[in-house]
Amino acid sequence: MQNYSDSLFCLLQKILPQHQLSRLIAKVAEAKTPWLKNALIRQFIRSYSIDLSIASRELPEQYLHFNDFFTRALKPESRPITADANTLISPADGTLSQFGAINNNQFIQAKGQSYTTSRLLAGNNSLAEEFSAGSFATVYLSPSDYHRVHMPWTGTLLETHYIPGKLFSVNQATAREIPELFAQNERLICVFATSFGKMAVILVGAMLVAGIETVWHGHYVPATAAVENFSDKDFDKKIHFSKGDEIGRFKFGSTVVLILQEQVDFNDKLSTGDTILMGQNVALSRTAH
Repeated sequence: MQNYSDSLFCLLQKILPQHQLSRLIAKVAEAKTPWLKNALIRQFIRSYSIDLSIASRELPEQYLHFNDFFTRALKPESRPITADANTLISPADGTLSQFGAINNNQFIQAKGQSYTTSRLLAGNNSLAEEFSAGSFATVYLSPSDYHRVHMPWTGTLLETHYIPGKLFSVNQATAREIPELFAQNERLICVFATSFGKMAVILVGAMLVAGIETVWHGHYVPATAAVENFSDKDFDKKIHFSKGDEIGRFKFGSTVVLILQEQVDFNDKLSTGDTILMGQNVALSRTAH
């Protein structure tokens, strides 16, 4: 029965006008009418048991619109950064859906589902080859999670690639049913130079996500597959981030895929499906210092 309902859910997503629906939701989510935005925020708090006491603004009335609330900042002390210098941290709050070594350019998406590094990186084979023997971790952000994305490790931004695509939901049911889900969906690939080689933080769009934002570019509008890919390698100056710095945010639930050029030693206390918080120890680098 569960498999049938999952299949039906995925079929519905294929039929729905994903981008048009997401843009419509975006307009409502950015409405500044006080009674509307306050009602939306309060209903969301009730539905998802949101704890605003850890947010930098604790009252619904303090937010400009629903998206301002949804991408709310937290008090710094609520997400401490692991102190160990060789520790990679989780880039976001969420569920650690999969993690491990990249084997023969293959990632695990879910049980029985996998996809290639090249597909995830939109056919950039030269870049994919650099990660062919590395490591990966996938963090799924549900609507109730904190929706800002942070640096897992200190690094300098080298290039970004905005890839238009589908907007399937990225929950566990869809990950099991849709082949190469993360390689089909809209995504923003951010490549950094670090002390252990290259690191890519990939922000994957999803159904009802009204956009992905970064601190260096701003808003990336959900686009159709007909729109050309946007890439940026020539930044006016080097953009450097320390571990734990904010780099971007989602305007609804989505997924972050982290890929690393080196093999790392993952935290042996973590298991697939665990809840994880931004700043929490994910792995130890074997070579960085």
